[in-house]
Amino acid sequence: MSTRELSRLEVVQRVLDRRLSQRAAATSLGISYRQMKRLVARYRVRGPQGLISGKRGQPGNHRLPAAFTETVIAMVREHYGDFGPTLAREKLYERHGLNIGRATLRLLMREAGLWLPRAQRRKAIQQPRARRDCFGELIQVDGSEHRWFEDRGPVCTVLSYVDDATSRLQLLRFVEGESTFDYMQATRTYLERYGKPLTFYSDKHTVFHVSKRSALAALA
Repeated sequence: MSTRELSRLEVVQRVLDRRLSQRAAATSLGISYRQMKRLVARYRVRGPQGLISGKRGQPGNHRLPAAFTETVIAMVREHYGDFGPTLAREKLYERHGLNIGRATLRLLMREAGLWLPRAQRRKAIQQPRARRDCFGELIQVDGSEHRWFEDRGPVCTVLSYVDDATSRLQLLRFVEGESTFDYMQATRTYLERYGKPLTFYSDKHTVFHVSKRSALAALA
């Protein structure tokens, strides 16, 4: 039984136990008094089974004929397999005279495996980058904001310099925020201690590149 039918069962049982009048029961269920009387009568004859909707398991009144949906899916599979539901619907109407709702076509295409929502589409697999062979070839640079000192200090950022070949932490510096100036100071410290690596590798944080065209023009 559904949640709605279980609720009706409880109310009908209260009516039969004479703890609730049929009019009050009808009001609580949001149905008419005559409908409430029919529910009570069906329950007395068939028990809880009498409260289950007779339409369960039957096709809805607005369901499209099977022959029509089969034709639609066949057309989409043959001509518009790489189309989305919106464009496929337009082509079905313009070229084949088949008029179907976009939401209905979307559901049919999903069931037939012809279309997937964006969130379910398989993302391209990124090939993992191979580590460098020798120490000092590539240094990974990153910043992470966190409450590193718990309640003993304010939120701050830690700048880390990690050797790619060995995963060894080469430099760690706590700063107020992730800024170009702080990275420049930390990088200078690294160069003074370990020398110049072949490559520094960082994320796409704005401190590492200039994105505004006006700034690029000024540099030029």
